[in-house]
Amino acid sequence: MQPTKSVMAKIKYFYDTDTCKYEIIRTSAGRWILNISGFIFFAFFCGFIIFLSVFYFIDSPKEALLKKENEELKNYYSELNKEMELANKMIAVLQDRDDNIYRTIFEAEPIPNSMRQGGTGGVNRYKVLIEKGLKNEKLILNTRQKIDNLKKRLYIQTKSYDEISKLAKNKSQMLISIPAIQPISNKDLTSLASGFGYRTDPIYKIQKFHEGVDFSAPKGTPVYATGNGVVIKKESSYWGYGNEIEVAHGFGYITKYAHLQAFNIIIGQRVKRGDLIGYVGSTGKSVGPHCHYEVIHNGQKVDPINYFYSDLNPDDYEKVIENASKLNQSFD
Repeated sequence: MQPTKSVMAKIKYFYDTDTCKYEIIRTSAGRWILNISGFIFFAFFCGFIIFLSVFYFIDSPKEALLKKENEELKNYYSELNKEMELANKMIAVLQDRDDNIYRTIFEAEPIPNSMRQGGTGGVNRYKVLIEKGLKNEKLILNTRQKIDNLKKRLYIQTKSYDEISKLAKNKSQMLISIPAIQPISNKDLTSLASGFGYRTDPIYKIQKFHEGVDFSAPKGTPVYATGNGVVIKKESSYWGYGNEIEVAHGFGYITKYAHLQAFNIIIGQRVKRGDLIGYVGSTGKSVGPHCHYEVIHNGQKVDPINYFYSDLNPDDYEKVIENASKLNQSFD
């Protein structure tokens, strides 16, 4: 038979100097409770430290997944911002071409920048998003505002192209309507007596702004419409312009023919470029037979010699410019 080992609890002794013997150390109940309490507190403290470490430094699978999704969303947002910036640059290029090329060609006013860059409805437009109390509210609102602004700019640009498209369709009509020839044929023209700008007044002998050009020619010389249009004025006066005609050509253009001897039109009559509308005279405030001719564009009187390009070769046009620039006396 094998000897059995007796398992005995560890017993602690102390040496009693009074009895000169080793006595057993007996632990009181209070001591036992204190020891157990200390052990429990220590265990709780260690567990708490471990919990905090796990909570703050080790992500749960769900938290790890959410963090990954957040990182992906940030990357997508960054890419979206880049795409929106690129789209904004492309829109800016289109706007620049629209204002400085297409609208210039068709003589249309540029769209004001305040209209292109205007607001998109204020804070109330995003009230629903704000009331939801989203965690990334600023990020979402900023993106939404950028998208709305981009949409508005695209809409305005689309409407602008619609307008340009209509102008393009009317291009042929515009080309035959705007003033493009001299009101008096070259073969009948004595001279371009006075140009646009400050000239000496023939009556008062002072410098006054001459708002047109004076074509010197014999009385009775035919005067022609310089573009297609409608006669909107036929008036006679003993002073000022004398016998005058105004033709509205559309596209913001009106032409005036003054100091005529006689008319060959009636109010409301439609005329074509080159149609005979009157005859050279010396009526009103005039000191000699001539036709005073004006071009008015969008309510502003402009230099008519800029519109004599259809019936003059380069040499003749150069001579017209030279004669018009002379600081001489006007005929009216």
